[in-house]
Parts: sequence; C-alpha cells; structure tokens
Amino acid sequence: MRQMAKVILAPVALVFVLSGCGGPKAFTKGEYDDPTRVELLDDKYNEADMQQMADTIIKSIVACDYVAKAQKPPVVIVEKVQNRTEEHIDTVSLTDKIRTSLIKSGKVRFVNKEARGLLDEEYKYAEEGNVSGPTAKKKGKQTGADYILNGSLATNVQQVGNDKFIYYKLTMNLTNLESSTIDCTDEREIRKKYRKRSVGL
Repeated sequence: MRQMAKVILAPVALVFVLSGCGGPKAFTKGEYDDPTRVELLDDKYNEADMQQMADTIIKSIVACDYVAKAQKPPVVIVEKVQNRTEEHIDTVSLTDKIRTSLIKSGKVRFVNKEARGLLDEEYKYAEEGNVSGPTAKKKGKQTGADYILNGSLATNVQQVGNDKFIYYKLTMNLTNLESSTIDCTDEREIRKKYRKRSVGL
C-alpha cells in the first residue's frame, strides 16, 4: 500500500515542482531608478519622450514675448493635450507636467477649470448661511483668464524591412481669449528607430 502511495504521490509532487518553475514570477525585489535616464525598453511612448516634449514647450512659452514682456503674469486655462496617436498615452500627465512647470516659473498663472463645479458648491454652501460672514466667499470675484493653452500629440509609424521608425509631434498653442489670436506656439518632434530582434532557437 505504501509503495502504491509513493507511485501516486510522485507525479503529483512533480506537477507542483514544474508549475512552480514554469509559472509567472512576481516582482519581489526592487530599487529606485533615475527617472531622467533614457532606456528604450519597447517601441511605445515613454516618460523620456514626455520630458523632452514638455521641456521644449515650457521654455518656448516662457520666452514668448506676450508672456516674457507682460506687466504681470498672464492667467491661463489649460486644456488636456489631445491624443491623436493610435497608442494609449496618458496625456493628462503630460498636460499636468507642462502646467506645473509653468506655474513654478512664475511667468504664468492658471485658472483651475476642473474645480469650477466644486467652487459653485462652496458658494452655495456659504450662501445658505453655513459660513461666517467675513470669511464667506461670493460669486463674481474669480479671476478671468487671458489665454487658453491647448494642443495635440500626433504620430506617424513607418516600417521598412526589419526597421521601424516612430515619429511623434507635440504642438501647443497659447490663444488670446479676447482677440482669439494664437500669440505663442511651438512644437517638439521626436523620431525613434527600432530594429526587429532576431529570434533564435
């Protein structure tokens, strides 16, 4: 009976061993990495592309005469960068990065368009008598925007033999709300080349 039990248990044990060796392994050990280091791990849009594009746009807008020579920092509404590529790209992060850096420059101020609904709720809450008079904020005192900052990210992919070329272009415009003229504009282009890896047996 013991001999039969050994015969039955042996294949079962082998299955557990093989499943442990061949199954997916969890990432259990990590370390901090330099976010500025460029590593092209695949042929997708990455954080290095975003950094390069954001830096170009930020420097261009800050140096633009309508911003650099303004008597006081112009007030801007920022719209999310439109994704006109076939990739799933987090353009919200790209938009936030541009806005954050521009605010830190001290050359531009931003209206928080996304918070308008919350502001209306707070105004209503104050009007209902829930906030003490001296501290209650009222409608009609918000700062109007001078500009709208918007743009789009486009791409073009070409494959020739074993070579793949990926071209990205970010275009951003600073549009004057009063005159509807584009007072500042710039674009950043990135072109990357990949070679198909040969698979050996």
